[in-house]
Amino acid sequence: MLKKHKSTEVSLIRRLLRNRSGTLGLLLVVAYALIAFLGAVGVTPYPTLEQHVRDRLKPPSAQYTLGTDLFGRDIASRLMEGAANSLRVALLSVTISAALGTLLGTFSGYIGGLFDTLLMRIMDVFFALPALLLALVIVSVFGSGVTTTVIAIATVYTPIFARVVRGPVLSVKELDFITAARCLGMSDARILFRHVLPNTLAPLIVQISLALSWSLLTEAGLSFLGLGTQPPNPSWGVMLSESRGIAEMAPWLMIFPALAIMFGVLGFNLLGDGLRDVLDPRLRGHKS
Repeated sequence: MLKKHKSTEVSLIRRLLRNRSGTLGLLLVVAYALIAFLGAVGVTPYPTLEQHVRDRLKPPSAQYTLGTDLFGRDIASRLMEGAANSLRVALLSVTISAALGTLLGTFSGYIGGLFDTLLMRIMDVFFALPALLLALVIVSVFGSGVTTTVIAIATVYTPIFARVVRGPVLSVKELDFITAARCLGMSDARILFRHVLPNTLAPLIVQISLALSWSLLTEAGLSFLGLGTQPPNPSWGVMLSESRGIAEMAPWLMIFPALAIMFGVLGFNLLGDGLRDVLDPRLRGHKS
């Protein structure tokens, strides 16, 4: 049984590596994760809060790879720690929303009836509001900061996970092997966790990858508006916000954080697209 699982995992990895978008996305995500790890453990060219007053607004050079900002802080170092801060927020918020959304979607689809109808109508209320606007409302009510940002993003994306999981549950619970499990006297909890939930993993994995890209973008947007990560702590959104007034004088202050956000979001989106092609048997063979 263990050998079978290992061979299946190897097969999935091979198919992903044969998928162009999946491979490119995986490379970008691995590079992003490595940079974030180095930033988190402090392996940066300079301390992120260290100011070099005489070297303010220096363009990219051998001494400062990506230049310095208005306070003489090294842009490359701040981008590395900013990657760690952004990824931390994204992982925490997506973990919370995926766990909560999976539970809600599973119980809603499996129980059905009035419970399913009421819960889905509540989810529709959240869907009616744009994601960033809803996050802004939550942060405005409860105050700015990293913790509030995590809660806001998790709240925004929980309904998406609930919808994604509910669909497969509705289909799986009507299959013959679920009926057979009930006839054998299996409890609902065992049926859910042993037979129903494993059949929701494929769309769930894809959704997690896509949600990570959206949460990165949402975190950057909230930080740009001054509602997420607070200065002087580095964040890609904060760095973009700080560059607004002097972008013409020092364009590298805006270009490099913007590119970091773009490649981070692009990596998770491409990885999600590749995972969808690999995990959905209907799409195999249509893309390479």
